[in-house]
Amino acid sequence: MQAQQERKNIDEMTFREASTELEQIVRLLEAGDLELEEALSEYGRGVDLLKSLRQRLAEAEQRVRVLLDASQEVTIGDTTAAPSSAYLDE
Repeated sequence: MQAQQERKNIDEMTFREASTELEQIVRLLEAGDLELEEALSEYGRGVDLLKSLRQRLAEAEQRVRVLLDASQEVTIGDTTAAPSSAYLDE
C-alpha cells in the first residue's frame, strides 16, 4: 500500500479512485499480513473513504431527486389560448 504521505487527499479523489482504494484496503486487511499499527492505520483510512463515498452517493441521490421533481413540474403550456382548428375545414 502507498505510504500515508503519498496518498491523495480523499476530498481530491474521484469516486472511482476512492472506491478502488477502499477495495484494496479491504483485500489487504483480509489477507491479515499487516502489523497491528499498519492494520489500524489502513482501517482508519478505509473508514474515511467509506464515509466519503456514502456522502457522495447521498448527494448524487439528492440531485437525482431534485432533477426528477423538476421534470415532473414541467407542464405543457395552457392550450386554451391555442388557435381553434374550427376554421381548418371551411
